[in-house]
Amino acid sequence: MKRHPLELTVQYATERPWVPSRRQLARWANAALPARAHHDMTVRIVGGSESRSLNRRYRHKDQPTNVLSFPATVPSLDGRKLLGDLVVCAPVVSQEARDQRKAREAHWAHMIVHGTLHLLGYDHGRARDAQRMERREIRILAGLGIANPYILREMARG
Repeated sequence: MKRHPLELTVQYATERPWVPSRRQLARWANAALPARAHHDMTVRIVGGSESRSLNRRYRHKDQPTNVLSFPATVPSLDGRKLLGDLVVCAPVVSQEARDQRKAREAHWAHMIVHGTLHLLGYDHGRARDAQRMERREIRILAGLGIANPYILREMARG
């Protein structure tokens, strides 16, 4: 199945700890997107203070978080599907990867796929929706050669 172009804007507001390249981010986001449309989205890589501020403002949680998604609310004028913005907190994602004993790159891929699915309308607020979203994430990540992140997370807890 031929994929149409993804117009990805990446903003690096922090570069410590390690952050993926624009090419890696595009590959992971594109894997989660339907193949029949031209998509447009932004990924902003931030530090803990910006993530905390946004999480407090929009989710009323006074702590940094791994990924925030902000779906687009305006229609496209040129036929592209405007998805919205992802804000990824580099220190949180790196710490989670260490805590869950996951490869850093694999966890980043998971966060980008997860956030992209949110932009497409997936949610995990209810158990049934969470199962649907997790199954989709697992399939997409497997296509990228990445193991089921939920099994790894449970193993790290045990």
